[in-house]
Amino acid sequence: MTLEGKTAVVTGGSRGIGRAIVARLRADGATVLFSYATDEAAANAVAAETGARAVPVDLAETDDVHRLFAAVEELDILVNNAGIPSTTPLLELSEADYDRVMAVNAKGTFLAMQQAARRMREGGRIVNISTMSTTWASPGESAYVASKAAVEQLAHVAAKELGPRGITVNAVSPGPIDTDLLRGAVGADALAATAQLTPLGRLGRPADVADVVAFLVGPDSGWVTGQNIRATGGL
Repeated sequence: MTLEGKTAVVTGGSRGIGRAIVARLRADGATVLFSYATDEAAANAVAAETGARAVPVDLAETDDVHRLFAAVEELDILVNNAGIPSTTPLLELSEADYDRVMAVNAKGTFLAMQQAARRMREGGRIVNISTMSTTWASPGESAYVASKAAVEQLAHVAAKELGPRGITVNAVSPGPIDTDLLRGAVGADALAATAQLTPLGRLGRPADVADVVAFLVGPDSGWVTGQNIRATGGL
């Protein structure tokens, strides 16, 4: 129970990596509030299983983000996990689609960090979930990678600005993680081939990323800040 007495907010906590993070933080003793976009049934299932509280939020909407954080007076942990993908080639990407990806992934993270920092107690923890695609991009990921590069740089700068308060800020960049989202976007053959590219010979699991986050928000990581931890299985 290393996080007993701590309050955490996790964005995008209803499935995949976010769900694993919510479950791990609750298991470690934290009180957890998490956001979800549209899947109320999945969010309710996570809330029932873990005891965390679910709040519907569109991270592209400033008022929604403010409403999420209005539910907590003081905060110890923020994990910015929510994000939407984009696989449209650059020359076919519409301005509206680009704006939506940037609004949810980059602006949403910015707004959440700003709201959290105003409520965060000394010694707090912020973790932004990015992606290994910022260094190993695939065709069609221009908007997504641009948004996640912003997420990483927000962490680097905030680490310097919030450090005097004892608050650490880091990013985690997962490699390919076995989630419904990945399986829906990539065929079985491609998944198997990707797994064999890792020294460990498998895809990552949501819990693998949650373990890294648990370290970064826990008591043993106080000297780690401004870093981007690449949880890629060796890719």
